[in-house]
Amino acid sequence: MLYYAVKRGFLMIVTLWMIVTVTFVTMHLIPGDPFASDAKMLPEEVVKNMRAEYNLDQPITVQYLLYLKGLLQFDLGPSIQSKTRDVNTLIAEGFPASAVLGLQSFMVALAGGITLGIVAALYHNRTLDFLSMFAAIIGISVPSFILAPLLIKYLAVKWELLPVAAWGSWEHSILPTLALSIGPLAIIARFVRASMLEVWQQEYISTAEAKGLGTFSIVVRHGMRNAILPVLTFIGPLFANLMTGTFVVEKIFAIPGLGKYFVESIFNRDYPVILGTTVFYSFVLIFTLYIIDLLYRVIDPRIRLTSGGK
Repeated sequence: MLYYAVKRGFLMIVTLWMIVTVTFVTMHLIPGDPFASDAKMLPEEVVKNMRAEYNLDQPITVQYLLYLKGLLQFDLGPSIQSKTRDVNTLIAEGFPASAVLGLQSFMVALAGGITLGIVAALYHNRTLDFLSMFAAIIGISVPSFILAPLLIKYLAVKWELLPVAAWGSWEHSILPTLALSIGPLAIIARFVRASMLEVWQQEYISTAEAKGLGTFSIVVRHGMRNAILPVLTFIGPLFANLMTGTFVVEKIFAIPGLGKYFVESIFNRDYPVILGTTVFYSFVLIFTLYIIDLLYRVIDPRIRLTSGGK
């Protein structure tokens, strides 16, 4: 187990380095730079000094090595568009709101999806199964950027049950949480239903029923432990995506999250912010997948992590 954890940790670092390298090279392959529009309005010497301030006048290999040096010191560099805040500050300001919203959405999607999937499996080919899967299909089919305005129109404007937008109290997080969680909830429900139906046909489930164990006890003690394994593959990327911010929903509900900075940096060609948010997102995603890999062994000891069984 320790050998596998160390090996996976090393691969995680290598993967992160490759992502940084590909992103860095891709950005510089695109013609122009953040000051291309200023070159027509400002004197050439001023634009030249601005490029020099951010090392954009250096060869790409020098820029790359300088960025890696800063990255090793956990310094993501200055923001070109924001003169008063660096990338570390932007992430520190935007991530808490995205994290709170993402964690709430993840918990709602996970709890609701598992519950809905189990109910559908236990009442297979009956009314509750059909209703659950119909709701899941609707949830998958309607994207969050369509669902969000509908929630605002009915729950906030028409029925006045919740605030329309902004960010502050917990009431402000309910609508965006619903908008973000319903789609993943539906996907998890379908995963759990299919997995639970397969598990429910196993002999150890029949044995548990023959011993007189109740349905709830069988589901909790025997069914879920094996049925949840296929869901873990989807949960990892979902958790990272929700935790690091979803721009469309954050934009609709005026949430000061991380997604806003990422998309704005692309339009403004703010290289350090693009790289910084990409590195941060990639780290969250890779680290989450790393934890999921280790959880496979914890949940199911039958899984061999290495050929040697270490």
